[in-house]
Amino acid sequence: MSFSLSISAPRLKALHSHGLHTDQDLLDFVPRRYLDRNAVSSIGLLRGAGEEVTVIGTVKDIRTDNKRLEVFISDSSGELKCVWFRGINYFKKLLKPGDEVSVYGKVQRFGRWLSIAHPDLEKIKDNTNPTKTVGTIPVYASNSFFKKVWLTSQVFQQWASELLRTTALPDILPESVRLRLKLKNRHQAYISVHNPENLKDAQNGKTYLKFEELFLFELAVHTLKLRAESQQTLLRFNGPGELTKLFFRDALPFNLTDGQVKALKDIRSDFESGRLMNRLIQGDVGSGKTVVAIGAILMMLDNGYQAAFMAPTEILAEQHYRTLCQYLSQLDVDIRLLTGKRTSRQKRDILDAAAQGNPMIVAGTHALIQQGVELPRLGLIVVDEQHRFGVEQRARFANNPISPHTLAMSATPIPRSLALSVFGKLDISVIKGLPAGRKPIKTGIRPDSKREDVYRFLDTVLKEGGQVYIVYPLVEESEALDLENAMDGFEVIRKRFPDYSVGLLHGRMKADEKEAVMSSFESGETSLLVSTTVIEVGINVPNASVMVIEHAERFGLSQLHQLRGRIGRGSKQSYCILITSPKQSKTGKERLRAMTETNDGFLISEADLRLRGPGDFLGTRQSGVPEFKFADLVEDEALLAEAAAQVSLLLEDDPKLEKPEHQPLRLYFEKYLNERRKFFEMM
Repeated sequence: MSFSLSISAPRLKALHSHGLHTDQDLLDFVPRRYLDRNAVSSIGLLRGAGEEVTVIGTVKDIRTDNKRLEVFISDSSGELKCVWFRGINYFKKLLKPGDEVSVYGKVQRFGRWLSIAHPDLEKIKDNTNPTKTVGTIPVYASNSFFKKVWLTSQVFQQWASELLRTTALPDILPESVRLRLKLKNRHQAYISVHNPENLKDAQNGKTYLKFEELFLFELAVHTLKLRAESQQTLLRFNGPGELTKLFFRDALPFNLTDGQVKALKDIRSDFESGRLMNRLIQGDVGSGKTVVAIGAILMMLDNGYQAAFMAPTEILAEQHYRTLCQYLSQLDVDIRLLTGKRTSRQKRDILDAAAQGNPMIVAGTHALIQQGVELPRLGLIVVDEQHRFGVEQRARFANNPISPHTLAMSATPIPRSLALSVFGKLDISVIKGLPAGRKPIKTGIRPDSKREDVYRFLDTVLKEGGQVYIVYPLVEESEALDLENAMDGFEVIRKRFPDYSVGLLHGRMKADEKEAVMSSFESGETSLLVSTTVIEVGINVPNASVMVIEHAERFGLSQLHQLRGRIGRGSKQSYCILITSPKQSKTGKERLRAMTETNDGFLISEADLRLRGPGDFLGTRQSGVPEFKFADLVEDEALLAEAAAQVSLLLEDDPKLEKPEHQPLRLYFEKYLNERRKFFEMM
């Protein structure tokens, strides 16, 4: 890998340190912003109040010492002083009296002089330099290494202009797509980005680059999905049977919402389509995703297959198991729980029953995908939101005689742009709205100084037989500090509420200890539960109507919403109280304000994505977030959706890209996919 341009060794080192190794890398190093310098100011009209201006004039005098360089420029209306404290030798060699120059910068008045410190400067009549200082000027990202070797925006623009003058960039996108969306061709797009006629021209060039990037990404997602479907041995589905009908007709104690009905129709359509289902059910906390999953499971059991319900932790797997037993108590359904803490005899009984292939439900943790677990008639895997399959896990089930369907659930509503990218291989069903009888949770912010007011409110709730969560954050990503924080809080609460039973739940407890604490809280024996974030997902105690979140500013917005979702599950009015420290960042204040303004998880997730970005939104452990050079998942959601739509149209017309007009795309795409295959396999 090398550059065709002649570049000095120090600059090569700086470029390589920034990941730039080829001509294409240089072209892809696009400006981060643009300056509009179409208006040229007369020196005599400048006020010197910090305005950013473009001035064209003649060099009258150059003065220098070891610490600074002063260049005096004049036009017909006045004189301006330009000052440099760095790059003195460069400008001494570049300039001489009589040169016509254009300068741009922030003008200030010092005494009788109008002055610009470190202006952008170009010689107007230097024909060897194709960059410009009048018009729309690209500004490239800089760093300390670049500055040391004088890698300026002008240098990058000069290099890009030279490459685009001597190198042809063939089109990748099909002409039909470009014409349909009124996009430039590829070569012209790069010209518009690096040497635009105006700001609109620059934006049009960037739009092309963003769309091309998103189009290739969506083409990879769609292509790999089609290839996977073509290699799968599918189960036979004859429609819902008696178990499904009995459950929805007799066993379910409430009516389905419109969102739940639509999701179940999507799932049934997948089962009947002859394709392998890979669907994400996303909806707000309490929207009824579990009931939809149970409906899908019963359809599988009606057709003679097995179902696995996977969760990331034992406490959540046990919660799902209890929920399944509760909902299906009136039906003749075999439900088993397989976790690490099961006894050897219990595990052997479960494995022997599963290996026979009889219809059954097995809830569990990662223990379900360990060696020795055989589910020969596995027809459906339901995956909790915090446990996504990687390559090894999928390979484990790929050895089954049939290919199981997959239903993932997300209790954190994922913004559409992120769902299209991170969950690109999944079809998506959205459940909006809450079941009948649920009241919106009232959320308020209270400073630490008002803590006793909060405790007096808890006194009232507890006297009326209510229950309360008190949650502490993970501090500095340290489980030890997290535990210490919660332990201190536990002692404070015990002393403040001596007449009530107080429980403590945290990540370092053994599984049986956690189960005992949760069972006590669920039964009502424990009135206050002091906890870390282990209660974020899956805990269901309808009588708990108040949640106090300590140091609320330290939580992410979606995590706050997830925690709040543990209350509001009964008929009582529920309250979420956010206790804050005196010092808060601006972003922290925005997060908390959003919590008080809405209970809508979709609005919450959109706000969280804007505040934190996609990587932090999904958490530091989430490796499935694509990194784009040009596109932004937050700002370019509409463009991503358009790219997905155009890919669908293309593959409907030419699934294997065999038509002559699609050959440039096919050749480029094969290289693109090979370079990124590992990433796409992990999605």
